[in-house]
Amino acid sequence: MHRKLLVLLSPLLFLGCSFDDLPDFIIPANVDYDQEMRLLVEDISVYAKGIDRDFIVVPQNGIELITTNTQTNGPVDNTYVNSTDGIAQEAVFFGQDGKVDQPTSETESDRLQDYLDLAKEEGREILVTDFANTEPNIDESYKENAKAGYLSFAADSLNLNDIPPHPKEPVNVNSNNIDKLEDVKNFLNITNPSLSNTRQDFVDKLSETDYDLLIIDFFFTDGEPYTEEQIKQLKVKSNGSRRLLMAYVDIGMAQSDRYYWDPSWPTNPPAWLLDEVPNEPGNYYVEYWKAGWQDIIYGNNDSYIFMIADAGFDGAYMDGIDVFEYFDSLETEEEE
Repeated sequence: MHRKLLVLLSPLLFLGCSFDDLPDFIIPANVDYDQEMRLLVEDISVYAKGIDRDFIVVPQNGIELITTNTQTNGPVDNTYVNSTDGIAQEAVFFGQDGKVDQPTSETESDRLQDYLDLAKEEGREILVTDFANTEPNIDESYKENAKAGYLSFAADSLNLNDIPPHPKEPVNVNSNNIDKLEDVKNFLNITNPSLSNTRQDFVDKLSETDYDLLIIDFFFTDGEPYTEEQIKQLKVKSNGSRRLLMAYVDIGMAQSDRYYWDPSWPTNPPAWLLDEVPNEPGNYYVEYWKAGWQDIIYGNNDSYIFMIADAGFDGAYMDGIDVFEYFDSLETEEEE
C-alpha cells in the first residue's frame, strides 16, 4: 500500500496524547476480511451512484478481490467488478516494493497482469501508476502498459507530488472532451500538493496541463477543500476541452491528519480503531467492516464520499483496499 499523508493539523493537537490506550486487536470469529472489503467497495459504489449515476469508482491495489478466491486468478467476482468503473494498481512494471526506477520482477508483473486482465475482459478500465525517474525506464513503462492495454502514469517519486518533466506532454495528448472513464487516454496522479504554496498555485499549475484525468486529494495541505471555482477550473484542460477529476480517499485505514480525526481518540478510541501501522506514522488499522468506520466513509451527508460527490468531483480513487491482507495474515498466524 502506498500511503499519502496530506492534510496537516496543528502539531499542538497531539501534545501529551498517548496512543497506548488503543485496544489490542482480538481476531473476531467468522469475519471474511476479503469479502468485507468487497462489500465495502460495493456499498460505496451503490451510495455514490445514487447521488450521481455517473460517479466513477476506482479501487486501487488489492486486485486479488477481482476473483472469488483471492489466492487464485479465477473465477471473477462479477458483483465486485461490476461495482467498479476501473481498477487501479501500482508498480506493475516499475517500482515494486517502493523501489523507484527498478523494474518489477517478471513473476510479480505477470501475477498482477493476470488479475488485471480478468477485470479488463469484463470491460473495466485499468489504471497503472508505475514509479520510474529515468527517461528510458519512463518510456519503457508507458510502452509496456500500452502493450497490455492499460492506462498508465509514470511517477518520478513515491511522493506523487509533482508533474514529471518527462515526457513534456501527456502520452496520447488530445483535445477531446473527456466525459467518461472510457474516453481517458492519459492521467496524472498527484495526490500530494505539498510543493505548491497555495491551493490556487496548485490549481493553476494543473490547469496548464492537458491530462485527460487528474487524481488529487480532496483537501489541500492546509486541510481546506477546493472551492467550487477551483474545481471547475481543474476540470478544463489547457487546450480548453473537458477532463475528469477524481478525489483520492483511503477507505481501509484511518489517518490522524484527516478532518474526521477526533483529538479524544488517543485516550478514548472508538471500538473500530486499532494499532498504528508500523513505519507509517499517523496511519491506523481499522475494523473496516464496522458501522462506525463506514459512517465516516459513506452513507450520510457528513461522509467522505458525500463530500467528494457534492463538491463536483467526477469520482473517487479509493486506496487502502489491500489492508485485508494484513487481517488475513493475522488469522494465518493464529492458526499456526
